[in-house]
Amino acid sequence: MSRNGSGRRVLVSGNWKMNHTHYEAIRVVQKLAALLRAAPLPDGTDISLHPSFTSLRSVQTALESDSVPIALGAQTCHFEDGGAYTGEVSAEMLSKLNVRYVIVGHSERRALFGEDDEVVRLKLDAVLRHAMTPILCVGETLAQREAGMAESTVSGQLIAALKDRGPEALGSIVVAYEPVWAIGTGLTASGDDAQAMSAAIRRELELLDGDVSRSMLIQYGGSVTPANAGELLACPDVDGLLVGGASLDADKFVSIARSGR
Repeated sequence: MSRNGSGRRVLVSGNWKMNHTHYEAIRVVQKLAALLRAAPLPDGTDISLHPSFTSLRSVQTALESDSVPIALGAQTCHFEDGGAYTGEVSAEMLSKLNVRYVIVGHSERRALFGEDDEVVRLKLDAVLRHAMTPILCVGETLAQREAGMAESTVSGQLIAALKDRGPEALGSIVVAYEPVWAIGTGLTASGDDAQAMSAAIRRELELLDGDVSRSMLIQYGGSVTPANAGELLACPDVDGLLVGGASLDADKFVSIARSGR
């Protein structure tokens, strides 16, 4: 598979975090639909939207009723299929809403909600169990990078989540590299930084399964904007972007999605 040629796949995902009511979400989807009708995305470029739980059903209906070429995603899930977990949402519930992608192990979930490697692996299991695609987030803090521990930190997170998984499971996973120091800070890894870590991730994936690793998608996430998206997507081992704040604006998000071609 060519990593930069016409056969290259690109996945651009919009993580809305705790933003947009369901009314606002519908308006954004309608704007996205109009933009994509006017000028479809290039072949090989896919996009997913990850609204809050309260907007999932509204966004699903808006996407499906107008046949908008956008995949529905979720921001997290619980690792159990049901039970006494007040306030939680299961992977099974998400699958029934035709959710296709679920973000797992986002740095904010790890840092703010105490999700460790064991929980991340269990959530990955749950998403795969219900035939959805996990977007597995890995990344280092500024302190870890300055201590020369960036690659070892990311490698440890990958191994904890992916070790002993077969080719079929590995082939159903997207990896998102998100340097923690670049999320919501306005700081962004340079193209060279993003490529270096993405290449290191692919080398780690090759140790797990060489054939599958070449086709696995690796996204970059961290203060992505229309201004830097093109540089990031030009990196040979960056196959997409996990976009935060800029994905809340339809024009900016589509501009970012077009940057890879």
